[in-house]
Amino acid sequence: MPLAKKLIAEFFGTFWLVLGGCGSAVLAATFLGVGKSLPGAFPLGIGLAGVSLAFGLTVLTMAYAVGHISGGHFNPAVSFGLWAANRFPGGQLLPYILAQCLGAFLGAVIIAIVAEGIPGFGYADTAGNFASNGFGDLSPGGYSALACFVIEFVLTFMFLLIILGATDRLAPKGFAPIAIGLALTLIHLISIPVTNTSVNPARSLSQALGLLFFGGKGGAISQIWMFWLAPILGALLAGWVYRNYLASDDKVIYNAD
Repeated sequence: MPLAKKLIAEFFGTFWLVLGGCGSAVLAATFLGVGKSLPGAFPLGIGLAGVSLAFGLTVLTMAYAVGHISGGHFNPAVSFGLWAANRFPGGQLLPYILAQCLGAFLGAVIIAIVAEGIPGFGYADTAGNFASNGFGDLSPGGYSALACFVIEFVLTFMFLLIILGATDRLAPKGFAPIAIGLALTLIHLISIPVTNTSVNPARSLSQALGLLFFGGKGGAISQIWMFWLAPILGALLAGWVYRNYLASDDKVIYNAD
């Protein structure tokens, strides 16, 4: 498969993840229906469970749509984890990550344009401050930096173990996107109150930049290091563990050759 085609697939896959997942948090999580068509406070928000499901559905749908082209990473941490497991060539890491970050940022731009269609919209009033990630004062539940680092590290580690196991050559064929999508849903159900859930550096960067560029508070960008470091370290460890202790064989298997 040509690299250019893989990068286009990663771009659109990550774009859909941010638009669907972060978009649901910003536009639908606490929607109260106070516009002209729905006068009064009639609660219609999808809440934490709905946002969690939205993230899982984005990965599930795009894994089926373009996973056969690029491997369906949509996440720099996933790319690093697959590389550590000998499932992905190191020479493609940088272009994959760039494509993922660009797709994620476009998703944030679209969310911002739509959100600003409501008069008086304020980024600080949206769920998680434009669905950005943070610790301490920027954590939805006020969790400490250590707690946030631990949850991001551990959940990304488990996410990669699930991805690697579900895509192992001995795993049931055709079901990997379902397992991966449900895993991401569960991850969000656990950790939205802690960090607003990252486990994906591109998703974190897109929302932090969205706040910075579109009039919100820029504090999330100062904490972005954690949401790159913790997921990538967790993914690297998972790749090493799976390759050495769980893989059905030790051959190099690149996703979407």
